[in-house]
Amino acid sequence: MEINEYIESGILEAYVLGSASDKETRELLQLRTRYAEVDDALLELELDLERIAQHMAITPPPTTWLKVEDSINEIVRSSSNKLKVTTPAEQKTYNPNADKAPSQFIEVEGASSHMRIHKLWRWVFAAVFVLGKIFLGFAIYFYLENRQMNIQMKELKSEIQHIRSK
Repeated sequence: MEINEYIESGILEAYVLGSASDKETRELLQLRTRYAEVDDALLELELDLERIAQHMAITPPPTTWLKVEDSINEIVRSSSNKLKVTTPAEQKTYNPNADKAPSQFIEVEGASSHMRIHKLWRWVFAAVFVLGKIFLGFAIYFYLENRQMNIQMKELKSEIQHIRSK
C-alpha cells in the first residue's frame, strides 16, 4: 500500500478519535516510526482537531467557580450530608468479594436518594403529561369516528347496489 493512500484511508482520523482497532493502532504506530509523512499527517490532524476544539469551546461564566466552591463548602458544613471516605483496608470489612482486590472508589452517603429538579421543569413535565392524555383522548375519539364512518359507508354502498340491481 502506498503511504499517501494509507494517510487518505481514514485510519489516522480513527486513531485520533479513539475508534481504531488494536490492529490498526499497532500498524499506525509502526508506520509512524518508519515514515515521516505519516508522523507529519498525524501531527497535523491532531493540531487541526485541537484548533477545532478550542474554537468550539464555551467559556463558563465567571461566577461558575464561585458557585462550585459554595456548593462544596455547603456540603462540608452540612451535618445532614455525610461524606465517608474509606481506606482499602476498611473496605475489606464490608466488601462481599473479600478475596478480590479492594476498590478504589470513595463511598458517598447522601441525605436522600431522590433527584431534585427545578420547579419550572415540574410544570413542564406536568404539561407534557396532560397534553399526552389529551392527544390520546383525541386519537381514540377520531379512531372510533373513523370506524363508524366506515360502517356507514359500507351500508350506503350496499344500499346503492341494492337500488341499482332493481
